[in-house]
Amino acid sequence: MRKNQQGTSYIGILLGVVAFAFIVKIIVAIWPSYWDDRVINNQIAELVKNSPADITPSTFISKMGQNLEMNNIRDIKFQDIATVSTKDGLEVTKKYEVRKNFLMNIDLVLTFEKSFDQRSVQSK
Repeated sequence: MRKNQQGTSYIGILLGVVAFAFIVKIIVAIWPSYWDDRVINNQIAELVKNSPADITPSTFISKMGQNLEMNNIRDIKFQDIATVSTKDGLEVTKKYEVRKNFLMNIDLVLTFEKSFDQRSVQSK
């Protein structure tokens, strides 16, 4: 049995700092993509809710492009990530993937999918 307590070694402290830096690097790499997706979802839901039932897909796409530009989302084009149909009311399906460089040749792949239906959005 030891008589005195010993603290954490230098190697233990170093490993703790490295683990903390690794977690911060992950958060810094993926947070902007999740924030942009949240903004895109809010803008789609708002525009679907406020649009008339007879809106054309091209008009919806151009309005969404303007909204995304206004919200400083310039690296994602709406026509590349979503499909708009007006067969049974206005329906928007968003599906895209973002690749972020993490360390050297390791990439993080984030996939975002969501569907919006005018009837269900207006009922909320």
